[in-house]
Amino acid sequence: MDLELNIEELRLHGFRGSDREKIAAAVQAELERLFAKEGLPAALKNGGEIRLEGGRFSVPGGVSAEQAGVQVARQMYGRWK
Repeated sequence: MDLELNIEELRLHGFRGSDREKIAAAVQAELERLFAKEGLPAALKNGGEIRLEGGRFSVPGGVSAEQAGVQVARQMYGRWK
């Protein structure tokens, strides 16, 4: 099964502009890991388009861009379950 995931917009406050690519790469890598390990969340099993309004969530202060990306991916994956 192929899965195409488009993240239209992700706003993060408190990070430098230069962290953008690091955060995006970490989000992608962690989502790939989660899909491989945990499988496809129930909300995504029927296919089609699903819109996730992420709302707000926080990551602990002082984390690296990579750690923030991992936390963002885990929050997203958890909301699909």
